[in-house]
Amino acid sequence: MLKRLRRDHQHIAILLDILAKKQRKLAVGEGVNFSLVRDIVEYMQSYAEHSHHPLEDITYDFFMKKTGGLNSSQLHDEHTRLAESSGALMYSLNMILSDIVISREKLVADLKSYIELQQLHMEYEEREIFPHFVKSLTVEDWAEIEKLCHQKLVDDPLFSESDEVTFDELKAYIADIDNKQ
Repeated sequence: MLKRLRRDHQHIAILLDILAKKQRKLAVGEGVNFSLVRDIVEYMQSYAEHSHHPLEDITYDFFMKKTGGLNSSQLHDEHTRLAESSGALMYSLNMILSDIVISREKLVADLKSYIELQQLHMEYEEREIFPHFVKSLTVEDWAEIEKLCHQKLVDDPLFSESDEVTFDELKAYIADIDNKQ
C-alpha cells in the first residue's frame, strides 16, 4: 500500500510539473490548452481526492490507533484544503471553457497557489508521515489496512494500463513529453 501511495505521489508530481509550466506560460501572457489544465485538475479531483487521499487517511488513522499517538488533524485538514482549492480552480477553468471571462491574474495566482499547496502537502507526507508508517507498520498491519481501504481502491484512470478512455488527451500529452526526453 505504501508503494502505491508513493507511486501516486510520483504521478501527481508529473502533473504538477505540467501545471507549473502552464501557469508560467499564463503568467507571461502566453496561451495554454485550458482543456488539458482542466483534465489535470479533474484527475486530481476524481482520483487523488476520492481514492489516494482516503487511502492515506485510513492508513494514518490505523497507524495512530496502533501507536496510541496524538491524532494530529494536519493530514485531514490539508486534504480538505486541497479539495477546496481544486474545486475553486475547477470552477474558474469551467468558466473559461464556457467563454466567461476570468481575470488572467486570478487564474495565475490560483494555479500557483494550488500547485504549491499540493507540493507542500506531498513533501509533508514524504518527510513526516510515511517514515512513521515504515517504522511502525508490519506486513500484517498493511494487510489489514488494505482490507480497510478496499472500497476506496480504484485503478488509476490515467497511469494504469486500463483501456479506459478517460483523460485520453492528457495521456497523449504525457506520452509525448516522455518521447521528447
